[in-house]
Amino acid sequence: MRPDSLVVLSKIVADGIPAGESLDSLSKRTTEALEAVFGQRYAARSRHSTRVVMVPTSEVVSFAGLVHEESAPSGVYGGMSLVWFPVSGENDAQPGSLLTFVCGTRGLAPDEHILGRPGHARHLHALRRHLQRELSVQMWVKQDPTNLSQSLPRVVSERLTRYEQPLGRYGNYIYAAVEVPENPDHARLVVGAFLDLYAWERNWVPLKAAEEDVYTLRNNLRAEIFPKVNKQSVSHLLKERRFVILQGPPGTGKTRLADEVLRDDFAGNGMTVQFHPAITYESFVSGISPDVSDANLRFGIRPGWFLQAIKEASSKDSPYLLLVDEINRADLARVLGEAIYLFEAREIGAGRGRSVRLPFTPDGWDKTLAVPDNLYVLGTMNSADRSIAIMDLAVRRRFAFVDIWPDLSVVENQLDGLATEAFGRLQDIFAQFAPPDTLVLMPGHAYFLAETKNELANRLTYDLMPLIREYLLEGRLGPCESELLAYLDWLEGELAVVD
Repeated sequence: MRPDSLVVLSKIVADGIPAGESLDSLSKRTTEALEAVFGQRYAARSRHSTRVVMVPTSEVVSFAGLVHEESAPSGVYGGMSLVWFPVSGENDAQPGSLLTFVCGTRGLAPDEHILGRPGHARHLHALRRHLQRELSVQMWVKQDPTNLSQSLPRVVSERLTRYEQPLGRYGNYIYAAVEVPENPDHARLVVGAFLDLYAWERNWVPLKAAEEDVYTLRNNLRAEIFPKVNKQSVSHLLKERRFVILQGPPGTGKTRLADEVLRDDFAGNGMTVQFHPAITYESFVSGISPDVSDANLRFGIRPGWFLQAIKEASSKDSPYLLLVDEINRADLARVLGEAIYLFEAREIGAGRGRSVRLPFTPDGWDKTLAVPDNLYVLGTMNSADRSIAIMDLAVRRRFAFVDIWPDLSVVENQLDGLATEAFGRLQDIFAQFAPPDTLVLMPGHAYFLAETKNELANRLTYDLMPLIREYLLEGRLGPCESELLAYLDWLEGELAVVD
């Protein structure tokens, strides 16, 4: 029985340049291990090219890996490559390797379509989070893989001093790097993840024996691109930071999550209000408003929602939550007015909360306003709505922001194949092609939830598809446009056969 090609390859990578082995022997073993991947893990027909350069000189950097299939057998090359730089043991250190994604020194071609695609960098950052979460392994990723003038940050190079020679030579071209762990199981996972991500970008076909590994990694990366947030983490942050806003695309369950926090973690002790463009300082804090209760028009000073929440919280011993839905539909700086001075969570928690004098005070209310230490504020915010007011920095500084993203697992739990596939395809399009300002337009999982097939068909036909068409009509989807048009055609075809 042949040994597992990934086990063999990962051991070679993790071992670096072993003491006592000739470089010719290491080169031969490395070449054989790389070629064994094709026919054991990926289809033998996968177009690829290997590079193994093991040289006994301090002037040339030893490296090995996979490069674009059109690269020459030797000399400079361009495009995306998967390369490791082995080192020998020095100063009581074990031999090891720095595993990297590198752009060849000849430039981005012929892989500029990969290196410049937003999804490539997103998958690398997702891999970084995945390795940190699963193995506590630190990986570095450059924000823009196409920026060949940027070298590794000092904080990274200082941690990788063993690789001073390759970093000095290729630092500008390396855009993702991890030191391969000595632990064999961890080394296999790290090398396998890098290899499988590289293969995904190259569209190599995994063989049946490797499919579970390959597709598990892909789903893990999808999950890390849109990190999950649970109610417990929101509640914990709220108790710590006091003023929190949940922000994200439409249909991601922000309001539902906020309602659950109010119900479960505050025992329903609070009040819910919703902002819209007509909300003013007088509505939220206090101000002069007309009173026609006795059929005669007169004006009086009325407390706003914020004052009411403060009064109710002050009368209770338990935590109290003011939930503001669609908090950025109004101009929050204008709505808060001088009350923004009170939003200092640390001072309130330390018993040194600030107070402010109001210009208008309702009868029977104190003329100065202060936030009690049992009052918390949780807002929700649709990050895709262009009609919202821009939140100024003074307001933004006082709130903690939690990103709420679409969640594939919620769709999978309803066990509907079309819903899961439709969501997965749409997520891949946004993740791969959407620039940062467009990613927030990704429709949430709520658009894919239904109790029957007919209800799902109606949701997709009358809710999801019109939303995407509206985005396209407004020209908001940029590089995603052609992919989404094809997606709509595919979805129409699938819906046509739903009974």
